[in-house]
Amino acid sequence: MFRSARTARITLDAQYIIRAAGFALAGTALIAATTACGVEIKEPKDVAIDPAVVPAPVTDTSVGDIAPNVVPKVSLSDGEIAFKDKRYAEAAKLFSTYADQNPSNPWGHYMLGLSAWKSGDLDLAETAFGHSLELDPKHVKTLHNLARVNLEQGRARDARDRLIEALEIDSSSGETYRLMGRVRSAMNQPNEAIAAYRVALAKDPTDVWSMNNMGLVMIQQGKNEEALGPLARAVQLDSTVAVFQNNLGIALEHTGRFALATQAYKAAVAVDGGYTKAKLSLARVEGRVEDPSMVPVELATLAQTFDREIRGVQMGGPVPQN
Repeated sequence: MFRSARTARITLDAQYIIRAAGFALAGTALIAATTACGVEIKEPKDVAIDPAVVPAPVTDTSVGDIAPNVVPKVSLSDGEIAFKDKRYAEAAKLFSTYADQNPSNPWGHYMLGLSAWKSGDLDLAETAFGHSLELDPKHVKTLHNLARVNLEQGRARDARDRLIEALEIDSSSGETYRLMGRVRSAMNQPNEAIAAYRVALAKDPTDVWSMNNMGLVMIQQGKNEEALGPLARAVQLDSTVAVFQNNLGIALEHTGRFALATQAYKAAVAVDGGYTKAKLSLARVEGRVEDPSMVPVELATLAQTFDREIRGVQMGGPVPQN
């Protein structure tokens, strides 16, 4: 299923000439938990690592030949520094070398997968995540990120299969259901997508991305009134994400509430001054006159109502604190 990791990695840096001798096996390290998109780095660092300096060629006077270049030892921290600095292509090279030097450590393959994905090399990312799973088939975060790669490759069914595997390992993961919502949406199954997002929110009522994604699916279905609740709640929980503000503005605009839509688009532009879609939307709705018969809405009330709904709280009862 996966192409040769050796071939894929050699193409990352053609200047290295890798000896035919086998690499020393490293002890398998535990893959650390990751957050959000699986990017938090908490892997224990190597000890007694040689400095990552390429030695100069040495002449063997007995035969008169020049010794081949030696690939320097690479530590996890070398790749982590590049990754944290968002130098993803460089991080992929470093983690590729680390994975070659430590082939039995699943973390090296995992971080190579993340770096390759972030740098846009989806095929290498798929290969690296696959090797990580061969070493640690129960690692849910690897399955999550492989599903994300499959989605970007336009292979929603493969992504679905990865998530089914993840649910078999841990059925309590709200992130798995959120990703399943994306998969169902990509498979043109909007009702199933909304159902998956509701399960994700039942497990984590503060999952703002499930709220945003649910609202977007509802907008695509023409259910703009229904979309207001989850989008208003997402903005209430995190007003610093321009996409949330923009999608709320779209739902408000489609229901004819131009004044509130204008506020939402302005908020999106304030968060991200380069957000072209929000700027165009703001120019489109600013100054438009609403139908005087339009029923007014309170976004805070819609957000609270949606929060009660996903928490299963009866109206009139106390709302659990976040």
